[in-house]
Amino acid sequence: MTTLLEPAGTAARPVGAPEPVPAGRRRVDDPGSRSAGGDAPRRTLASRLWHSPIARWLSPIAIVVLWQLGSFFGLIPERILPAPQLIAESGWDLIRSGELGDALVVSTWRVVQGLALGIAAGLLAGIAVGGSRLADYILDPPLQMLRALPHLGLIPLFILWFGIGEAPKVLLIALGVFFPIYLTVAAGIRQIDPKLEEVATVFGFSRRQRLVDVILPSVAPQALVGLRQALAIAWLTLIVAEQLNATSGLGFLIMNARDFLQVDVILVGLVVYALLGVFTDSLVRALERRALRHYH
Repeated sequence: MTTLLEPAGTAARPVGAPEPVPAGRRRVDDPGSRSAGGDAPRRTLASRLWHSPIARWLSPIAIVVLWQLGSFFGLIPERILPAPQLIAESGWDLIRSGELGDALVVSTWRVVQGLALGIAAGLLAGIAVGGSRLADYILDPPLQMLRALPHLGLIPLFILWFGIGEAPKVLLIALGVFFPIYLTVAAGIRQIDPKLEEVATVFGFSRRQRLVDVILPSVAPQALVGLRQALAIAWLTLIVAEQLNATSGLGFLIMNARDFLQVDVILVGLVVYALLGVFTDSLVRALERRALRHYH
């Protein structure tokens, strides 16, 4: 091949080959050289922001900003809907006085008790109905009839049966939690692949091995979805239960504020309810990702 003579100390370069570029410099026609002034990186940055978790908070932030502006210019009456600033100030006053903390502890403990009872009963009933045809015939029909009733409509009966103390509130939460757990666990057990059962029998799995290696991986996805539904129902039930003959908790705080026409305090309580629901749902989603990771 014909080559041009290069200065001493350099290698021969073929005719028509591009001139070498000193180290640390970039060729003008290199596509990467447009990164400094081109609009491609801006599009990439915008795409990353749009697909980041920050984008999900843009619309709520915009709503709060418009709400604050509407209150500032008098478009939203304060007696109907106080400005976000006033709600935040009321929330801070409740935190400093300790009222919100005390109410939060009481309400959370009620939900924990109701969840524990509802989950335990739902697991037992779901395992029994999903694993036994006889239990399905005996237990499922009355449970489905009970599920058709709105459990919040049973509040008068619960008050007559269990009084006006903590028992009706906790049991009402447990009843609402029971059915999502029961239905998802029973359905998960019914949908276990029979071939997996055959393999477990052939290899002589013990009961513990069947539980860990066959039943849990099959039931876990649906059971965790049921747990998320149960948590949402638990907080919803708590909101209603605490507004009936309660002397403590977030519901009592809201009802007391209603008597004194404190709309800002009512909204603080509702925001706390919402944040608790979102927080517990996020915990279950994190648990779901961690638990199911071992079975993929």
